[in-house]
Amino acid sequence: MAARAPHGSNKVAARRACALRSPCRCCRSSKMAAPVAAWFRASASLLRARGSFPAAGRRGRSLVDACVRGTGAWLSSRRPYVAARPGSTASGGGSGGAADRLSEEFLAQQLRDYELGRRHLANMMGEDEESFTQEHIDKAIEYLFPSGLFEKKARPIMKHPEEIFPKQKVIQWGEDGRPFHYLFYTGKPNYYTLMHDLYSQLLQVEAEEDKMRSKGYTSGDAKPVALPSSRWVTQEELEQSLNEQLSEHDYARFVRLGERIASQPFPTEAAREQLLRFRVALQVQSQQQEIPERRVDQEGRAYSEALGFRKRARAKVTLWESGSGKVTVNGLGHVDYFPQLQDRMQLMFPLQFAGRLGAHDAECEVSGVGSSAQAGAVRHALALALTTFLEPHLIEGMRRAGLLTKDQRTKERKKPGQEGARRKFTWKKR
Repeated sequence: MAARAPHGSNKVAARRACALRSPCRCCRSSKMAAPVAAWFRASASLLRARGSFPAAGRRGRSLVDACVRGTGAWLSSRRPYVAARPGSTASGGGSGGAADRLSEEFLAQQLRDYELGRRHLANMMGEDEESFTQEHIDKAIEYLFPSGLFEKKARPIMKHPEEIFPKQKVIQWGEDGRPFHYLFYTGKPNYYTLMHDLYSQLLQVEAEEDKMRSKGYTSGDAKPVALPSSRWVTQEELEQSLNEQLSEHDYARFVRLGERIASQPFPTEAAREQLLRFRVALQVQSQQQEIPERRVDQEGRAYSEALGFRKRARAKVTLWESGSGKVTVNGLGHVDYFPQLQDRMQLMFPLQFAGRLGAHDAECEVSGVGSSAQAGAVRHALALALTTFLEPHLIEGMRRAGLLTKDQRTKERKKPGQEGARRKFTWKKR
């Protein structure tokens, strides 16, 4: 006969075991899903430690264990799995091989829990266990745990353990409970390891600078780290790389330390490689710009052609590589065709921006209503034709200035019941 537990504990254990039989009814609210799952696990651990199970004994234990495993698989969290530094050990702790072995055991246990939860979920939905795929799981979770939370990471999920727990991460502590990483109790071991490594690189760079200065090198011989067309990894990318949650202050400290190393006049090769690991190359948009083909006429003069648009105006520009700066529009000089100074300034702005005033001849054919629209169309076509004879850095500057992009603004239509697009009819009382 099973030994009786302390007074009142059987009732509490029975009540908790009863609640564990159908966790889906207790967790319909997405806000309560994670706390309820944590309460289930904590309660089961407490019951195992005290031996306070119902009189059913072995049956009660198996029921609690099965429900906790199923609930844990249903409500798997996306909280990052903190990694130990590969090959690192702590005094009195385990080795890298023990950590790998424990990691494999952990993932195997999680996989068993996942399969158990998948079968339970298939039975609850009345589906076949063998053909219950991940798509069916997602639909079942959405049906059983309706969530209106805006943050997707806070919604309950059930994924394969390999998707939740990264493969390159290992268990943090050994069988004796001692952590492998010597910075485990900081809460951010990977982050502080990275900061220690960067600071060590900074000290080496400063020592290299002292060595070069003693040999007579000056600032003119400096070769700082070149970081062209790249940016630092964002806070989210750094968190994903380290698998740890960082604050804005932590990220700012990381960027300041990286900028300090990059500004040193004589960086080491190791420092360059360390910094480039956390730099992301930016794709230069001008490289995707379609540049008009360079052509040659019968007289041997190089030229390019391009089309430009603005509102309902359409312009075609033929730009010669060499010339005296003569610009004609529909057979007339641009001064005669555009009497307003604003239109002439808009027309010549691409040449002025590139520093090519008086260096090219251009013939323009424009059609459409409105002098402002025609001037905008000619400017657009002239800028596109000019890219044929410019260097890549000037093309990128023109792109950033908006000269290579069509102006999408158009006239706003008149609205019914009012005098114009925005103007209302004059209100009269009588």
